[in-house]
Amino acid sequence: MVSLPRRLRRVLLGTGALVVVLLTAIAGGVAWTWSTADISTVGIEFTRPLSVPPLAESTVEADGTRVFSLDMRSGTTAFEDGNDIATWGFNGSYLGPTLRASAGERVRVNIRNQLPEASTVHWHGMHLPAAMDGGPHQMVEPGASWTPEWTVAQPASTLWYHPHPHGATEDHVRRGLAGMFLIDDAAAAELPLPNTYGVDDLPVIVQDVRLRGDRLDGTHGIFRDVGFLGDRTLVNGTLAPYHEVGDELVRLRLLNASTARIYTFAFDDARPFALIGSDGGLLERPATLDRVQLSPGERAEIVVRMRPGERTVLRSERLDAGLDFWGNRFAGGDDRFDILELRAAPTLRASAPLPVALVPASTPDGSDAVTERRFDLTLSGINGAEMAMDRIDTTVTRGTTEIWVVRNTDGMPHNFHVHDVQFRVLDYDGGAPPPALTGPKDTIFLPPNTTARLALRFDGPADPDTPYMYHCHLLWHEDLGMMGQFVVVEPGQQAGTPHGHAH
Repeated sequence: MVSLPRRLRRVLLGTGALVVVLLTAIAGGVAWTWSTADISTVGIEFTRPLSVPPLAESTVEADGTRVFSLDMRSGTTAFEDGNDIATWGFNGSYLGPTLRASAGERVRVNIRNQLPEASTVHWHGMHLPAAMDGGPHQMVEPGASWTPEWTVAQPASTLWYHPHPHGATEDHVRRGLAGMFLIDDAAAAELPLPNTYGVDDLPVIVQDVRLRGDRLDGTHGIFRDVGFLGDRTLVNGTLAPYHEVGDELVRLRLLNASTARIYTFAFDDARPFALIGSDGGLLERPATLDRVQLSPGERAEIVVRMRPGERTVLRSERLDAGLDFWGNRFAGGDDRFDILELRAAPTLRASAPLPVALVPASTPDGSDAVTERRFDLTLSGINGAEMAMDRIDTTVTRGTTEIWVVRNTDGMPHNFHVHDVQFRVLDYDGGAPPPALTGPKDTIFLPPNTTARLALRFDGPADPDTPYMYHCHLLWHEDLGMMGQFVVVEPGQQAGTPHGHAH
């Protein structure tokens, strides 16, 4: 008969062997996950001409109001030959037309929701009444319509529009609901900048996607706590696009319309370019750079010089986001993408030299600030509070300037977007803002343990019952509740209760 100690030894040996096998399997799984986590499309062949979103048709009424129409639709899009993918779009199956209006114009947009789900249309970067903002309080049910109307009251800039349904923004944007909204003004029109839309002035809407059969896959990969990251990129809905260039200078209006990915835009030959504009308009003067980083929602206008007959590739290089090696890997920091090839014609049209000065600063310098507020960013919420539709978090007074101190206290990347206003970055990570952050901004990237001081002026109109949002624009983070609400009130007025969300 086998003794009990011998049986125990066998059990312990068997258990130990099982533990070793399990640990080896786990280590192997982690090693495989690490080794396959980075993505590169560097060296791809560019096979499709770049699609340029059409300028939206509009009519002008007797009182001067410019009227647009946008239908939110579902459909299919063939990003590759013979493979129809289920997508959403405005006035088509994917993305939407470019709306264009001038400062001082009255605009109206007739919006119809033909989707199977309720959604919204938010005018990202636009200064407008809160009731017209298109945030989560302005939901449009399936089959219903919404007609926002406002007067354009800001300088020439590259803005965009996209859905903003609370808890579902990442999904709705990822499916294809996005488009540009360009604002013109007299000061910008007088500058000798490339300005022929679709020729030497190109919208460049960049998104990362993952194609799976007949759908756009939205699965979050393991350890991807930033949200969805795709393995390929689209520009204006085009895979592997090239564009034939006929001018010496080309203006690229870069928009990061991805839901989580942060891009470091540069050219494959490291050529310099001129940064002339950021989120909310032109800079005071061009800045010469060889790369510019854009987190989701951010824009940059750059001008690149081409030589006859040459080709150059707009690329996204590895990301320096202030993360540890593990976090950087799984936030897409080691990924590289070839995004768009520019092909110069054998003979190019001459372009006017870029002006030394552009436009005066349009954002406040903070010298007349009436208060300073702090906003700490974590995945669990802003200032420790998860978004609540019926709670006003911040009340500001119309006609005043404030300083907001925004700090990322998480170990992961975040950014910070404020509706309605363009702010000035007073300092960034304890120092003067870099050139890319010197223009008017509505969205700013914040690596872990980074603080930014922002000056914002709230010109109204006042509406104590209808809030604007501030939130992380990594859209999964927003959907999880990393968002707060503020209202603009008249002096001495108190915040009310958001419409439709009475206690």
